[in-house]
Amino acid sequence: MSEIQVHDVLIVGAGPCGLAVAARLSERMPAANFSDDEHQRYHWIQKHRNRASIKNYKTGLEIRRKSSTTPPDKAGLDIAVLDATGNRWMARWDHLFKTFNISHLRSPMFFHIDPAERDGLLAYTHRNDRGNELTELRGCVGKELSKHQRKKRERSGRIPKTEPTVDERDRNDYFVPSTPLFASHCGCLIDRYDLRDNMVCQEKVEDIRFDYLEEYSEVDKIFTVRTDTAIHHAKTVVLAVGGNPPEIPDPPAEGMEGVTHAMHIKEMPSARVREKLNAKVQANIVIVGGGLTSAQLADLAIRRGVSKVWLLMRGPLKVKPFDVGLEWVGKFRNFEQAAFWTADSTEERWEKIKTARNGGSITPPYKKILERHMSTGRLCLLQNTSIEEKHWDPCSKTWAVSLSDKTQMLPPIDHIYFATGVQSNFECLPFLKSMCTEYPIESCGGLPCITENMAVSGLPSYYLLLPKSPSVFVVSWRDDVPLFVAGRLAALQLGPGAPNLIGARIGAERIAWSIQDFLGARESGNETDLMKREFDYLTGRGSRYDTLAAEIA
Repeated sequence: MSEIQVHDVLIVGAGPCGLAVAARLSERMPAANFSDDEHQRYHWIQKHRNRASIKNYKTGLEIRRKSSTTPPDKAGLDIAVLDATGNRWMARWDHLFKTFNISHLRSPMFFHIDPAERDGLLAYTHRNDRGNELTELRGCVGKELSKHQRKKRERSGRIPKTEPTVDERDRNDYFVPSTPLFASHCGCLIDRYDLRDNMVCQEKVEDIRFDYLEEYSEVDKIFTVRTDTAIHHAKTVVLAVGGNPPEIPDPPAEGMEGVTHAMHIKEMPSARVREKLNAKVQANIVIVGGGLTSAQLADLAIRRGVSKVWLLMRGPLKVKPFDVGLEWVGKFRNFEQAAFWTADSTEERWEKIKTARNGGSITPPYKKILERHMSTGRLCLLQNTSIEEKHWDPCSKTWAVSLSDKTQMLPPIDHIYFATGVQSNFECLPFLKSMCTEYPIESCGGLPCITENMAVSGLPSYYLLLPKSPSVFVVSWRDDVPLFVAGRLAALQLGPGAPNLIGARIGAERIAWSIQDFLGARESGNETDLMKREFDYLTGRGSRYDTLAAEIA
């Protein structure tokens, strides 16, 4: 056997999804996705684990109390991370938030990537006295109604039956954190799980293959990941990418210097526009898109002196607090999510995803910001309008733009920004060409139909006896391929919230369970057997009666 290095886990992407997976693999006692019943057992063991000795009734082996300062470990896993943007966690995320000058996240407080605690971000905020960095999401939380009051109002027609209700007791969750606060919390996770130490390498993945490697083994296949600078090997791979590379719709043959996709913006506004503004010359830009990014760019451009901004939306303006409807965001008893997981077909799930996200939308605060700019005449919002033609003048370096709404005439435009998001078509990702050819899988809406099979290779047989619940779904490429998918591309398994922070955490939970079982990271032995029983008890895996084999000394 050769001395080549084979990582246990190779994560492609160092954004929130990649960090969530690495943190979850490093957390021996996860609790962020536990039910209330599981939380009761978890908190008792967490409370007493360092103050009591535990004796195995079969062997008599006694595990003495441990210091509460014992740091968590990564279960001995060799984890490597590749990211095309930078050599640190959250590099692209931080760059985009800084470029767009985003002050607060859109996600509520219970959307985070901390695997140790369901209210980890909220606890971190108050533990560090940073409550002043939270902004309330108004209109989400209403007065709690009794069942009798609700039925009475439904019968009278005063409220629709489908209206989501967020109880007053959950008000603390419906705040959004500031960008620096969320960054600090992520930094806390990185330090807690010791995920620095040059774990992230700045390399662009070009190809992934899964096959036998003669220098390593003739019986076990491994992954060979080729990047622009090196070749890596791993037993399992996690794709934590944000979708396809950004593309400009109908790219022009000339004048590319005058168009930019929002994800490619390096400075706002462009150098050419800034030159005109510094010379006190009128500068006009067009922003295409109906999501929050388009509103953020319009606001930023106007605040930085752009004379006039035209914001074009191909549909109507949609305003809602989150990317998905409030009925999908509930912390508990999420009926929409339950209906999604019990859908009869992949196509039905895809339809639910499209209905739930329903295109781009902006938040109520940004609606007020846009209205303020419109009242000053510096912003023109055109709904149900798209660009019909655009012609570049190389002499004046401006665009002549004609719109689908013929009543609107635009002056020469200095720059066009496309805040049109990114596509989610895994078959078009260059580094997955080999996998799609050698291990083909079906797709729906451009998303991979990855497994939900509980009998994935390497999983124990008792998984077959468990009910098919979301907590044991597996998000791997195929039963025989330990390639796991997180984030946007796992939407058919995670639901409409897959591209968001809550999808990152739930996906990381499922992936970590599968990886730990596939690798057999927990070695045999008296102490580790007891730890395994404790872990199974906490997470509801196997039989709870198994834990009666150990007693408190």
